[in-house]
Amino acid sequence: MKDIDLTGKTVLITGVGGFIGAHLASCLLETVPGIVIVGLDNVNDYYDVSLKEYRLRRFDAQKRFIFFRGDIADDGLLEKLFAQYRPHVVVHLAAQAGVRYSITHPDAYISTNLVGFYRVLEACRHCPVEHLVYASSSSVYGLNENVPYGTQDKTDRPVSLYAATKKSNELMAHAYSKLYDIPCTGLRFFTVYGPAGRPDMAYFSFTDKMIRGEPVQLFHYGDMKRDFTYIDDAVESVMRILRRAPEPDANQVSSRIYNIGNQHPETLLDFVNTLEICLLQEGLISQPVEKQLLPMQPGDVYQTYADVSDLVRDFGFRPSTSLKTGLQRFAAWYRTYYFGSERTTI
Repeated sequence: MKDIDLTGKTVLITGVGGFIGAHLASCLLETVPGIVIVGLDNVNDYYDVSLKEYRLRRFDAQKRFIFFRGDIADDGLLEKLFAQYRPHVVVHLAAQAGVRYSITHPDAYISTNLVGFYRVLEACRHCPVEHLVYASSSSVYGLNENVPYGTQDKTDRPVSLYAATKKSNELMAHAYSKLYDIPCTGLRFFTVYGPAGRPDMAYFSFTDKMIRGEPVQLFHYGDMKRDFTYIDDAVESVMRILRRAPEPDANQVSSRIYNIGNQHPETLLDFVNTLEICLLQEGLISQPVEKQLLPMQPGDVYQTYADVSDLVRDFGFRPSTSLKTGLQRFAAWYRTYYFGSERTTI
């Protein structure tokens, strides 16, 4: 691998108003001297826009943060940004997320996840970068039954359009790396959660329902398992990875894939019970809530379980924040954000 010194360099982060993007940009600005972040986000209304704006407000006084509101699928937008700022490293996090939403809104996934990523690759082709890091997803494992999920496992049986677009991203990156010598690293994130997270994710909606006194619905009768990854662990993984670009393998392809997960799956029932305790401790609820156990839903998978041995071997890091610690921090943030007086920082 080739080491990259980010000091004084320019990093383009797409999806910078998103959960991981905002945390990553903040961490880079705080820890890397002279770094300049060019952030791009269309700030769409897939979920509460005010939360995205809240994440972005932390950069208002940051002179080394340059923000553009725009859609990566727009023809010519990335070409103009690359020509003006010549980024050394690109972290592509912009995507249309969500499994169930892809069933009802497939066009959004084709436009953002396929056309948008194509625009990113073309920009990196014509304005070479030292490293392109992009978000894939644990959903690419689909019907894979091997556990834990290893990056060498087959990923050709997706169960949602979202998963199919993410697998397509990996294939596109591999081809562009081979054709145009672009160092690429794909990150298969496993259920990233934490403060200022995505409201469309289950833990957020569970919290909303608990506070309203509504029953929580648990599919596959609460026995579905997820490898929950705390946001700080996810960002630390990205920070280490973007500093080391893959070099050509025996086939002259500089493309790698890593799992970003906690390697400790939890059942949804245990997850909800832990969240319930944290919300009780924060005074957000006053009593246990009703749990409704329901059958599996279309597009869902029974279990996600990350093998992170490659991450440990190549970067010396293993995500390890416990579910209890992560949910305690989320519950404290939730109380402050929704019931406090300050909404200016994450």
